[in-house]
Amino acid sequence: MTILFLFVALFFLMFIGVPVAVSLGLAGSLTIMIFSQDSVRSLAIKLFETSEHYTLLAIPFFLLAGAFMTTGGVARRLIDFANACVGHIRGGLAIGAVLACMLFAALSGSSPATVAAVGSIAIAGMVRSGYPQAFGAGIVCNAGTLGILIPPSVVMVVYAAATETSVGKLFMAGVVPGILLGLGLMVAIYIIAVKKNLPALPRASFREWLSAARKAVWGLLLMVIILGGIYSGMFTPTEAAAVAAVYSAFVALFVYKDLSWRECPKVLLESGKLSIMLMFIIANAMLFAHVLTTEQIPQAITAWVIEAGLQPWMFLLVVNIVLLVAGAFMEPSAIILILAPILFPIAIQLGIDPIHLGIIMVVNMEIGLITPPVGLNLFVASAVTGMPVTQVIRAVMPWLALLLSFLLIITYVPSISLALPNWLGM
Repeated sequence: MTILFLFVALFFLMFIGVPVAVSLGLAGSLTIMIFSQDSVRSLAIKLFETSEHYTLLAIPFFLLAGAFMTTGGVARRLIDFANACVGHIRGGLAIGAVLACMLFAALSGSSPATVAAVGSIAIAGMVRSGYPQAFGAGIVCNAGTLGILIPPSVVMVVYAAATETSVGKLFMAGVVPGILLGLGLMVAIYIIAVKKNLPALPRASFREWLSAARKAVWGLLLMVIILGGIYSGMFTPTEAAAVAAVYSAFVALFVYKDLSWRECPKVLLESGKLSIMLMFIIANAMLFAHVLTTEQIPQAITAWVIEAGLQPWMFLLVVNIVLLVAGAFMEPSAIILILAPILFPIAIQLGIDPIHLGIIMVVNMEIGLITPPVGLNLFVASAVTGMPVTQVIRAVMPWLALLLSFLLIITYVPSISLALPNWLGM
């Protein structure tokens, strides 16, 4: 009865238009007040405990670093560098846009930020060179999803906080899948470009390549600082986020000088707004998870799954279906915080690696970002290109089959996700 009331209350509140964060908090609070012997004071204590979660400190810092990198002209230099590397290949501008998305994803940790920063420059460049606008929008919208798969990833930090797994391991586990998905998109683009005879840029000379690399090096160094610092033990992922924020501000203000001191308060305010919104969702989702744990709902579901004789591959198939449906309607962090506490104990009981489960969930969230009606990347791409959302959806759909195929591979070949963490002995 408790579990039924909890989820009916949650979905009813969301259905009548109550914001997701408030729905989570209200559903949890009502369940405790009606069914639980737990004191109502525990709600306030749980909300306060969220602010003390050390891992979650990484989120505002990564968002701030992404804001400085987006505003500070780093994206333009990364696109120039990507074009110098692969622009001469047939369909090179589109391939360069994917490479730029991969590089920028490793700086921002956010998918919408990647689409906004790279899309605003790359799509216009593709259109000027003779590419169809819909083709460019579809490419950047899909490649932008790498923002939550290639580390550092805000969604991975949220999963780590919800399940108490290692952020460093998750970051390393995302590297190989992120590179593979990027390469898969590039190969698909090349095949289409050859068939449709899409244009290619003149091959960049070594001097031009060196110049583009020199201009982009300050942005590229941030990847080395974050991942190198975490793996070497120099600092924790949370400390890495703080270092990234300071470094990004330094590069934007003193190296590239694309950002003036007068614009700094605006950047701080925008990243602050985003941080508060995300942390409010997390606080209420933690409260929801607290109710799940208090009422032993995950344990009950785990027992039911094991009694039903569900095999690991069946369980993962069900997980993917549930996450794909949820991803079409909800924000990735909220989905992770609602479902991870339920799925995590079952996965452990079935012998599924928690890091592997985390990567599966993140890839599902990637697909959710380009799935109507609520896919965030669709709206960002629409704002950047001026195309109606319906046209962006049509442009994205042909690439969805590639992402779904990739999801199946990641789900049933765990070594892709776990190879790097295991090799590094993490």
